[in-house]
Amino acid sequence: MDGDAIRAALDAELARFADHGIEASMTLVGLNESAEPALVDALRERAWDVVVIGGGIRKPEPLLTFFELVVNLVRQHAPGAAIAFNTTGGDSVDAAQRWLS
Repeated sequence: MDGDAIRAALDAELARFADHGIEASMTLVGLNESAEPALVDALRERAWDVVVIGGGIRKPEPLLTFFELVVNLVRQHAPGAAIAFNTTGGDSVDAAQRWLS
């Protein structure tokens, strides 16, 4: 995969949130010991209405335990947030909107 192309697509989707009047931020994490503290910091940043967990974390079977960690961190540190899942990096807005209406 081309990292620059992926980042450009994620940035475009973040801009789509703004186009829809939705305040959003994105947290990209490495698959190492820095992931959990980065996620906890992002989840504690404010009260979130919805957290979208992307397919890069959710889909690869070898990341199952990491995906479980992420879901449980959301439950722990953003208990008022709905949890949504996108199908691609280009439909995160749609995933969030299912829970924002």
